[in-house]
Amino acid sequence: IGCPKKENVMKSPTQTHEEVQERYGEVARGSGSCCAPQNILYPAEILQGLPADIASFTAGSGNPITPANLRPGETVLDLGSGGGLDCFLAARQVGESGHVIGVDMTPEMLNRARQAAQHLGLKNVEFRQGYLESLPVEDNRVDVVISNCVINLSPDKPQVLREIFRVLKSGGRLSISDIVTNRPVPEARRTASNDWCDCISGALPVQEYTAELRKAGFVDIQLKPDIAMARQAIEAGQFQGPPGTTKEDVLQVLENWEQQDHNIFLPHLISAYKPT
Repeated sequence: IGCPKKENVMKSPTQTHEEVQERYGEVARGSGSCCAPQNILYPAEILQGLPADIASFTAGSGNPITPANLRPGETVLDLGSGGGLDCFLAARQVGESGHVIGVDMTPEMLNRARQAAQHLGLKNVEFRQGYLESLPVEDNRVDVVISNCVINLSPDKPQVLREIFRVLKSGGRLSISDIVTNRPVPEARRTASNDWCDCISGALPVQEYTAELRKAGFVDIQLKPDIAMARQAIEAGQFQGPPGTTKEDVLQVLENWEQQDHNIFLPHLISAYKPT
């Protein structure tokens, strides 16, 4: 798949890109999940047969693979592919007649993903360096776009969604796991680099995320809070509330998160289609 000439090519990274790249470069040089000591995002059967160091390395917020309903022969694009786990899972499902492209801006992540692909002997996966706001992929060439807790890291999400729309074929679809919030994030928090890199400050409210997808041209848009995943993380002690709150307090807030008068950040499964 060649790369088109585009007028909207991002000429240089923003400070946000540089901060995110530095953070996830450090993650790539480590091991395991950046969010948890083990991978609880996927059913065990999906990960079966993968080496432990590959199966456990993820910075995701959920499982975009299962709801994507990938089919043999499809071309899949993973935005912010990191260590490559979702690409490898997708490659199994699209088979030898399919093709998977991972795009990431962080060299350390790309190196790790390429080494893992070579170790697995996968011939239908490739990794490209690039920014989500200017994808190194031709127009109308992808059947499915997946992404796992990455779009919230972009400082220009409307442009990312326009790029997704551009590279999708007519009738193509997206299957994303991303962090979404119940209300606008305060300005002071949106400028905190640590919170941004932790997938907090850049999270969009549900209504805004939906509106931006619609503006980009998508139809059949669905944003579903992944309550089961959030509950599992809380029960496993991988998420805690403010000081003085118990696990039960956090679980109770989870049940009516949309009505809270402060920001609640939850993983969502997001799907939409490019019209035929």
